[in-house]
Amino acid sequence: MFDSEYQSCEQLIAVFEEVFYTDYQTRLVRGGDEPIYLPASLTGTTNQIVFARGFFSSGLHEIAHWCVAGEERRLLEDFGYWYVPDGRNEAQQRAFEKVEVHPQAYEQCFALAVGRPFNISADNLNGKPGATYAFELEVHRLTLTLLFDHKLTGRAKQFFDALCVAWQNPFAAWQSTAYKRLKNRLAELETSLEEWKHNEHFE
Repeated sequence: MFDSEYQSCEQLIAVFEEVFYTDYQTRLVRGGDEPIYLPASLTGTTNQIVFARGFFSSGLHEIAHWCVAGEERRLLEDFGYWYVPDGRNEAQQRAFEKVEVHPQAYEQCFALAVGRPFNISADNLNGKPGATYAFELEVHRLTLTLLFDHKLTGRAKQFFDALCVAWQNPFAAWQSTAYKRLKNRLAELETSLEEWKHNEHFE
């Protein structure tokens, strides 16, 4: 692990603690191969958002899931979601994507706040996910709405603002560039989706 990645994760852990621990008794924790959310009823101490192998992007992703989860789900291991692992068929993949749109849009907002690249995750390397253009479109459209239609609220907004401050990366400094890139990516995906639909129709 690069020292810079380690230090970035340490900063992420510290920012999360500062913003949320007092009100939610929740900590961000480095973990092993698989991320998991553990409520205090299982840890015996605090709620824990465990991110995979010290990867910064995993930390952002797991925090995004926590920001989506309501109060009751935060009492359950992994927020009570049933997870089908890598190797999903197309129907399973669509079901997976349905619950991933909001977390991945939040994750993209957080990545922009710290000046890091964001990559859509279909999380299905060994399966047969089919075309993911529609999923990618939904994630980018929601990101655009969250950031530019003032729809980013609650814990996600708290964390986004804290990241911008901690990384000295104010929204005003990059919002124009982010808007253009998101619009361009949406246009590319819309074209790809239409081409895919056309090809499917004539196969």
